[in-house]
Amino acid sequence: MHGADALRRHGIGDLVRRSAKRYPKKLALAFGDRRWTFSELDLMVNRAANLFVAHKIAAGNRVAILSRNTDTFVIAYLALARVGAVSVPVNFMLGAEEIAYILAHSGAEAILAQDALTSVAEQAIGSVGRDLIKFCSIENGGEKAGWIDVRGWDCWPNADEPSNSLGDDDVVQLMYTSGTESKPKGAMMTSRSLIAQYVSVIVGGEMTTSDVEVHALPLYHCAQLHCFLTPALYLGSTSILLKGPEPALLLQTIECERVTKMFLPPTVWISLLRHPDFDRRDLSSLRKAYYGAASMPVEVLKEIGERLPGVRMFNFYGQTEMSPNAAILGPDDH
Repeated sequence: MHGADALRRHGIGDLVRRSAKRYPKKLALAFGDRRWTFSELDLMVNRAANLFVAHKIAAGNRVAILSRNTDTFVIAYLALARVGAVSVPVNFMLGAEEIAYILAHSGAEAILAQDALTSVAEQAIGSVGRDLIKFCSIENGGEKAGWIDVRGWDCWPNADEPSNSLGDDDVVQLMYTSGTESKPKGAMMTSRSLIAQYVSVIVGGEMTTSDVEVHALPLYHCAQLHCFLTPALYLGSTSILLKGPEPALLLQTIECERVTKMFLPPTVWISLLRHPDFDRRDLSSLRKAYYGAASMPVEVLKEIGERLPGVRMFNFYGQTEMSPNAAILGPDDH
């Protein structure tokens, strides 16, 4: 897509570039000791996109991402959208047979696997019965036979934005459901449906550019990725990414990063309230709290209100096929 059509396009691959124009030096993403301004993140997404193109990833190709929460996941997801490819996040807790089903059903031409997950990925690929292009993030140096190390995008020479023909109504992601009642279904996500939903959660969830948000739930799931992380990148607020929802680390991060908002399911909220660090850490920066994925006991809501006075509570409800938010229970309703 070129010229006027490209300028009008409002896709997932365009969001960070536009935020970088508005807030080039603002912290966009932090993961461990790696911190990215919007300008730096935009540049890295271009480098990653060009690495994918150099290894035969083209518009319309389906690329599975099998990874726990890392900045590599975020960069790859955005870079694939910028190429016009279709990302396919995969639950990292699945076994080889279950992963093989998603690879085959999605028509994946390639897979990006976290270093520690390449073994189960190899087993899954073996069951698919055809070759896939294999990318991985080698975390401790060295090489893996047959795998392309995507950390090479750190110094990839081409940082120009690649052109692509992906339209706003074209599929940009296949997000697989849990498959609790049958085989998992690949929900076809388009930029237009996702971004319309981002506007809803930004307005209904009282999100602002001054927010600092911690993201601890898995990015392969629609809630953390599409109700919180990508809307934050779109809006221009700051995202702190954690490997997982470990209570002590969450509480430490809120204090050290002066976190203003976070999403957690009820079980994790309960684990925070019961942790001895809850009353030891300075949580005064927290302004907005979100929950979903299960019913929240009223007693727990009352306890959060008493122990975090002034924090505004939101319940998000939806399903993957709806891109994914459908309804918001706001603070006044609580």
